[in-house]
Amino acid sequence: MKKLLIRGGKKLEGEVAIAGAKNAALPLMVASILTDEKLTLTNVPHVADIATMANLLENLGVTITFDGNDPDLGWQGRAIIFDAGKISSDPIAPYDLVRKMRASIFALGPLLARCGKAKISLPGGCAIGTRPVDLHLKAMEKLGAKIELKGGYIEAHVEGKLRGAEIIFEKVSVGATESAMMAASLARGKTTIINAACEPEIIDLAKCLNAMGAKITGAGTPQISIEGVEKLHAARHKIIADRIEAGTYAIAAGITDGRIILRDVEMWVMSSFKQELYDAGIALNQISANAIEVKRISKNIRPVSITTNPFPGFPTDMQAQFMALMTIANGASTIEETIFENRFMHVMELQRMGANIESHGNIAVVKGVEKLTGAEVMATDLRASVCLVLAALIAEGETIINRLYHLERGYERLAEKLIACGADIKILY
Repeated sequence: MKKLLIRGGKKLEGEVAIAGAKNAALPLMVASILTDEKLTLTNVPHVADIATMANLLENLGVTITFDGNDPDLGWQGRAIIFDAGKISSDPIAPYDLVRKMRASIFALGPLLARCGKAKISLPGGCAIGTRPVDLHLKAMEKLGAKIELKGGYIEAHVEGKLRGAEIIFEKVSVGATESAMMAASLARGKTTIINAACEPEIIDLAKCLNAMGAKITGAGTPQISIEGVEKLHAARHKIIADRIEAGTYAIAAGITDGRIILRDVEMWVMSSFKQELYDAGIALNQISANAIEVKRISKNIRPVSITTNPFPGFPTDMQAQFMALMTIANGASTIEETIFENRFMHVMELQRMGANIESHGNIAVVKGVEKLTGAEVMATDLRASVCLVLAALIAEGETIINRLYHLERGYERLAEKLIACGADIKILY
């Protein structure tokens, strides 16, 4: 199993190309089920979750090809063509595929809308809490689906077509909002989603679905309206930049007191944590239409307290990285996690590196220390793994990070990108 060996103490200087957003790409890939024509996605990130989703779609009968001559990006694998013209008439998403990734639940809505039935294993993914799929299921039931849970599988069917409805989410859920949007695109009549998620990835999905012929308005606000259409058609869509990857490299620049240019990303996608970075002493400056300069503007990292919240609040997927930054802040900060339980599993590993952190339930108090010290640590989930990488970049001595597969689920060539900016990293096999 691969590991990273990192020797800390290097200032990072250079440029990093930000990949397409994994969290946008996964539902977009599944949206291909909604049409019997081709959907072409460009700016697709090269991460393990994309491969897992591709395997699932192929298992359902979707043909997947790569365009190595994409005019937008021009390299193999960045453009992927999905053809669901011959989707399985009895679609089943088996446990051995679904267990690897919770996003497999996205297939439920499109399969119901296109095929009238679906059988999907209850999903897996990172161990950061239960993350139940009940909101997805309730949304499908509102649209007219009948759902049963049998032997670890979700079995769903609909008589005729899904029907438009008013869906009121009891709490904000990005995934459930995306599921409802996709299913409602082919439902009869109008669907209104109330208390919808507002993340940039929601806007990106709506843009793609509308390019396919859907009629969606209000994406990016708490109320989304979808007028169901009879059929969706072929389209081409460029996936939005990964704001979490961009934020991670911004923290890498700030925590090492370096300077990094982020390429292929616009400032607006980083709006939900730009102010917190500035308050900590890290400035983001737009230097061209698709390039952002990141550098430290204070001698020391300043303590900043955060609470994770749905967009436009501070994103839960940046919480672990921000905690790594606060470990060397000049003072104490409080980090409150309101989205997922069990998302402080990186605290113990940071403590092994000398961080002064006390956690109680969903609140952690981080008291900055003068230095961290290298240690052998264990990644527990995707964002926790990159949090340990950030801590290792400034730790004295060597740090070995185990369970690298967590990192590879969501970061494209992270070690190589950091090495190109001057980090001292070796990949161990």
